Amino acid sequence: MSITSQLPRLDNLKPVNQDNINEFQEKGHTLIHGVLSDDEIAVYRPIIVNAAEKYNTEKRKMADRDTYGKAFLQIMNLWLCDEGVREFVLSKRLGKIAAGLMGVENVRIYHDQALFKEAGGGPTPWHQDQYYWPIDTNNTITLWMPLVDIDVDMGMLTFASGSFKNGAVFDFEISDESESAFDDYVQKEKFPITRAQTMKAGDATFHRGFTIHNAPGNKSDKMREVMTIIYVADGARVSEPKHSWQRNDHQKWLMGKPVGELIDSELNPKVL
Repeated sequence: MSITSQLPRLDNLKPVNQDNINEFQEKGHTLIHGVLSDDEIAVYRPIIVNAAEKYNTEKRKMADRDTYGKAFLQIMNLWLCDEGVREFVLSKRLGKIAAGLMGVENVRIYHDQALFKEAGGGPTPWHQDQYYWPIDTNNTITLWMPLVDIDVDMGMLTFASGSFKNGAVFDFEISDESESAFDDYVQKEKFPITRAQTMKAGDATFHRGFTIHNAPGNKSDKMREVMTIIYVADGARVSEPKHSWQRNDHQKWLMGKPVGELIDSELNPKVL
């Protein structure tokens, strides 16, 4: 019997609350409670954690890493490596919420990533995710789900509300430089700073690709285990890469599909 036949199916669709849709459209982010139940997260957490531990390649000590390396352990596209993670990432429930918030019919996977912030791990600098993506639409969204109960001291995701509306702001990857430049920009533009005080395992935030966000360091003695999925609206096309990071993403996540073609490679399956 395969592992997937023993897993709780995440294909039953949960209606998206209109308040969450309104908040997402206005602020570029929203928090939805109980996306996975306690029983469901209890099953999927060890599957994701085991896969992340198996495929993690970061072996350096914390002191030997740069700001990006201290921010989190980042393990990508686990859905390709593990059957159980595949069930989670390609589930219709999660995809339907993402599509509903953006107001589109269907979404495709861009990639997933486990973001585990170690005890004592450093802050994640201000940044915009879509800086890295050669995609021709702003209809992109990231699901960010803790696999354990978390609070602010563990590295809560923090948003500059409304900041997505100006599109790409700076030509900075995640770095000390991005933290400084975006911090000045966020203060100058007077974007409200928003973050939850606590999230339960199975809750999830959803944010647009251009929503500016960061996270404080992990001051606790526990690992902040978070699983993310990045979705792009079905029908999006490959845009001309603007720099080396986008050229890398073009090859790695879009299989080098020609500029102007639909994002529909084997690595970008349709969810619904």
